[in-house]
Amino acid sequence: MLKQTLLFAVLCTLFAVAAPVSAQQMNLPPTISQGQSMASIPITMGDSVQRQQAEAANQQRQVEIKRDTEKMYELTQELKDYLQKAGQGVMSIDAIKKAEQIEKLAKSVRSKMKQSF
Repeated sequence: MLKQTLLFAVLCTLFAVAAPVSAQQMNLPPTISQGQSMASIPITMGDSVQRQQAEAANQQRQVEIKRDTEKMYELTQELKDYLQKAGQGVMSIDAIKKAEQIEKLAKSVRSKMKQSF
């Protein structure tokens, strides 16, 4: 009988010690409740206004790409004609500036093409 009482006392002590330890280990974050200000925000997927704005921006980029490409073509032809006339002499500052303009336009066209969808 003494053994059973002692065993019962040990088990009760273990459960009494284990209960607060397990409760301390469970650190759960408090629940997040939806406030009144959050309820008034409409959530819509694929809003038609945003879609129209994206399409308009895409069309504008296409126009700019075409314009920049035409300007690049003109500059390239001018540079080609100049180089044929100049021969193999020293390059002028105008030729270097045209080449720089072509490079800037090419980078602009490339970045706009990446943005298009």
